[in-house]
Amino acid sequence: MCKYSFLDDYSEGCHPRILAALADTNLVQQTAYGNDDYSAQARKLICEHLGGKDIPIYFVAGGTLANIIITSSVLRSHEAVIAASTGHIVVRETGAIEATGHKIITVATENGKLASSDIEAALASNAHYPHMAKPRLVYISNATEVGTIYTKAELQELSKTCKRNDLLLVLDGARLGVALTANGNDLTLKDIGELTDIFWIGGTKAGTLMGEAIVIPNKSLAEEFDFHIKQRGGLLAKGRLLGLQFTELFTAGLFFELTRHANAMAEKLSVAITKSGYVLAAPTESNQIFPLLPNTMIKILQGKYGFYVWEKADENHSVIRLVTSWATNEKQVDSLISDIKDWIHFQE
Repeated sequence: MCKYSFLDDYSEGCHPRILAALADTNLVQQTAYGNDDYSAQARKLICEHLGGKDIPIYFVAGGTLANIIITSSVLRSHEAVIAASTGHIVVRETGAIEATGHKIITVATENGKLASSDIEAALASNAHYPHMAKPRLVYISNATEVGTIYTKAELQELSKTCKRNDLLLVLDGARLGVALTANGNDLTLKDIGELTDIFWIGGTKAGTLMGEAIVIPNKSLAEEFDFHIKQRGGLLAKGRLLGLQFTELFTAGLFFELTRHANAMAEKLSVAITKSGYVLAAPTESNQIFPLLPNTMIKILQGKYGFYVWEKADENHSVIRLVTSWATNEKQVDSLISDIKDWIHFQE
């Protein structure tokens, strides 16, 4: 039996509308290296969400590549990154940032989010210059690695702290779509453009085959940015593939429609699991759910569904991660809920 995957939010290909657009334009000739009409249109559509400002936007294939290019382009060799200890660049990118020669200063945080006090503490404990790497960039993600989201007030406070300390604020937006369509969200793309120096919009986890859009509101950081993309192997000859997908994603609200569905499926799962008497290791604010379940139940569920066992809690319980996507089948969500209830009934 083929297992239904709750492993991640990119197990499927792409939204049918995007696939159709790729097929329909397949033989249309376009200029290479991101100078095509589709990429220009995608930039225009995204800028409309940024208040109509003309902000530099670059498309790359993946998230790790986006983080590498951004970090290596804005930091000097002795400068470092401040990040939550659970941050994606810390735990899920194989030391990619360190491989560029930059230290990551990690901070233990609550629910995966950095606060201004965390930044101030990191600065205070890394100030023995020139004997210590100098903090220069603050890295956050929205949604975070544990699915939590930043409020506007939180992001405003981080922005103020960074400006006061001459730090750059970079937001990893691999799951920015689900953050912006979460029930508790009060941020817009325009807000993020005003409060960060660089951020990127994830397409891979929001319905495209691949692709991330790097947005640089701090225009001074965009100078010769394309050289850094090329040097890191990120400048696609067929950049049209990325531009066209983002054009479709930001036409008629598709980006927000797809990520809203992912959140709705996660909420349905989360509510059912908690109503069944199980606790969550992190609040469900977007499309990731972290229930603490008996190992005996987990073993049964693994026979039908794909998911990560996130961490061991004790000898008899573990935290698992369930991720919903733009394409999650609600019938499979209902099936998983039913199987959890059946297991409980069997134990009784």
